[in-house]
This record gives sequence, structure tokens and C-alpha cells, in this order.
Amino acid sequence: MLNLSIAWRNVCRNRRRTGITTTTIALGAAALLLLGALMNYVVLEFQTSTVRRSGHVAVFQSGYLLYGAGSPAAYGIRDYAALMTVIRSDPVMKPLLRVATPVQVVAGVAGNYQVGASKTFFGQGVIPTDRLGMLTWNQHELEGIEAKNSPLARIDGVAVGSGIARILHLCDSAGPGGCPRHPLVKTQPAVSSPQDEELVALSQREHASNIDDAPADAAPRIELLAATAGGAPNVMSAAVERVDAHGAKELNDNLIVMQLSTAQRLVYGRGEPRATAINIQLQRTEDVPAARAALQRLFKARGLDLEVRDFVELNSLYAQTQAFFAFLFGFVALVIGAIVLFTIMNTMSMSVMERFSEIGTARALGVQRSSVRRLFILEGALQGLFGVTVGVVLAVLIVFVVNRSGLVWSPPTSAGVLPFRLYLFGNPALIGGTWLLLIFVAALAAWLPARRASRMPIVDALRHV
Repeated sequence: MLNLSIAWRNVCRNRRRTGITTTTIALGAAALLLLGALMNYVVLEFQTSTVRRSGHVAVFQSGYLLYGAGSPAAYGIRDYAALMTVIRSDPVMKPLLRVATPVQVVAGVAGNYQVGASKTFFGQGVIPTDRLGMLTWNQHELEGIEAKNSPLARIDGVAVGSGIARILHLCDSAGPGGCPRHPLVKTQPAVSSPQDEELVALSQREHASNIDDAPADAAPRIELLAATAGGAPNVMSAAVERVDAHGAKELNDNLIVMQLSTAQRLVYGRGEPRATAINIQLQRTEDVPAARAALQRLFKARGLDLEVRDFVELNSLYAQTQAFFAFLFGFVALVIGAIVLFTIMNTMSMSVMERFSEIGTARALGVQRSSVRRLFILEGALQGLFGVTVGVVLAVLIVFVVNRSGLVWSPPTSAGVLPFRLYLFGNPALIGGTWLLLIFVAALAAWLPARRASRMPIVDALRHV
């Protein structure tokens, strides 16, 4: 306690120098905390959008991720409804589970034969109520990301990306909106071969069979062409209920969301319907390892040839973003740590030079070298402690002001505008880690001048007046 009192008096001896040192440490700590708060918000927003779209964990037939893209029908999960019942009733999974829903993947060509436009598409067959339930997941209580889309109401209804809607000339005053209208709209389909004529005729018959029963205010219709599991072409007419704007151009230009039964009809025809995957959304992201282990144990016990992948494995961009932010934060922390290190080292070196006679007197009175060394290290740690504490308070005030300023931005994973937030208050590990790190760096920086002071010969120290 005596050493602490003496160290504090020495720190306060030259207030101007101590103030400059403390300000440098405070600004470095505040900058590091604000950077970490911004990165945390971006990662959590990315995580939320990813989990809303595909869940925390997905179950596939073994080999699907390696070979299923070329033959999705061959890797469909049989009896998926019974499998979901088993998953929901498992004693380990039941308290962790939020939503378990099947998904059917389909690829093909979407066409608007009336204007002669077509586009390859990637489709997802979902259960609309389950998908809407997944879109409400918000574990981290982020603002401005509430689900705005309503579920598909019609059995033949689809939601298309804004790029597909634009290419298929669906952006007119009577259509779903959300994209610019094409300046030149054809009136006759372009037919270039007998095979095209057959497909157009098949589309027209499918379209006509749906028009007869359609209400007067029917939504625009497109035709979806896909190959069944047996390789035969399969065409069906779909009503465009909604145009969605996604956070990536690839999704806008290729994704069509439809009813699960619609996708299964396209892929399996009249055969046994299967599911490409079962998406599982948990209550908390922290439960992913436990849920994954429970599912693997469950499948092994029942002899099921299924594999389990979490959302990080299925979304390489998420893992890359996390790795990049971790590297960036580490690099900035290294730079700020170096600034703090040399600032404290310079301050303590000047303090040692000014106190040569004091050190010599103390050593002549019997003070041990370790005590002198400990005193200077304690002085450096006190300056670091005070500076970091001021930096934390400064960062908290900045975060409080920014989060209530009404600023908005467009994150990389969102097609809309969201409130700009800094996620600091919900991350005590960031605050505690920064606090301890910079105090340790300050104490470490004081070690070399302290070592020099403690090893100084008494006669040489007394010679400085």
C-alpha cells in the first residue's frame, strides 16, 4: 500500500507529462474499442441475416455438398417429415430448437413467354410459415432488421429477385414493383428452334390452364422449366406474388422462392417427394456445437446416412469476414499497443533521468533493487490504468451519442437501410480485454526504464544533483 501511495505521488509530480501520456493512452483505447464495437455490429448483423435465411444447422444426405449440385434429386432426404418429428422430440434438441423446416432446391429456366424473355434461376422450395418464423430470429436484439415480407399465400405463388423481375419484364404498373420497367417490351416470344417451339407451346398450355381459374386481379405469371429426377422436362406456371431485393446481386438475379410442394413437383414430378435439406434454427447461436453433436449422435444411433453442417461451414463469406475482422482488429491493436508502449517507455525514461539522486539516496538507505524496479513498474501501470479507464469512458460516451443520433447505413448483407449502431455495451469481453491489454502493455513498457534505475550504481546515482 505504501508503494502504491508513493507511485501515485510520483505520477502526479509532473502533471503536464502525465496528462499527455494519459491522453495518448485514452485515445488509443477509445479508438480500439470503437473499432471493435463496429466490427461486432457488422458480424452480428451478418450472422443474423445468415441464420434467418438458412438456420444455424442444416442436415443433408451424405455426399450432397460434394456431388449434389449436379444431381439434387439423387441426394434428397427420404421420409423427411418423420425425421423432423424425431429431431423435434429428441430430449437434447427440444429445448434448443426454434424452427426445423425442410427445403427443396431446384434449378431451371424461368420464362415470360408473352414477351419472349427467359432466365436461368436457382429456386428454393420452403414452407412459408416456417420461413416467416425464421425471419423473426433476433437473438442480439439488433434494431431495424424486422421481417417485412409476408408469407406466400398461393400454392403456385413465388417470390422472385429484383433482377429476375427486371429481366422477365415484370416491372410494370400492374406488377409487383420493386424494379425499373424494361423500356422495350416484346409482344411475341422469340422462337429459334423446334425444341423452343415445343417448350413455348407447353408453357402456353400450362399458362392457359391457370388463367382460366385466375381471379380478375391475378398476379403476373411466369413459367418454370426444370428437369425431373428422371430427366424429363417439367413445366409449371407460377404467380409472381412478390419481388424481393436481396443483399447480393447473385441472389437478386437468380433466386426464386416458392412453396415446398411446388419445388417438389418440379424436381420429382409424380414421384416420391423428398427434401434437399432440413434447416434447423436454434434459440441461441452458442448452442450450435451441442446441437450438432446431438444430431450426429441421433443419426448414428438410427443408422441414417446423413451429415450435419453449421452455418459457418455453409457460408464461406461469413467465415472469411470473421477472419478478416479478427486480423484487422489484431493489427490495429498491435499498432495502438506499440504507441502506448513507446509513450510509457519515453515517459518513464524521462522520470528515471530526473530522479537519479532520489534513486541513489533510496539505495544508500537500504532500499532493495527489486523495490525500486517494482515502484517504477507500478507507476507505469497506474498511468496505463488511468488512461485506459478514461478511454473506456470516452468510448462509452461516443457509442451512446452515435447510437442515438439517427445515423443509417447499408450493411454488405442487406439490401435496405439500417440504423447505424456500435455494439459495445453487450460485449464485456471487448471492454475487459482492451482494459487489461493496455494496462499490461503500460507495465511492460515501464519495465526497461525500471530495470535501468534498479541496476544503477549508488555512487553514480548520487553524483547527479
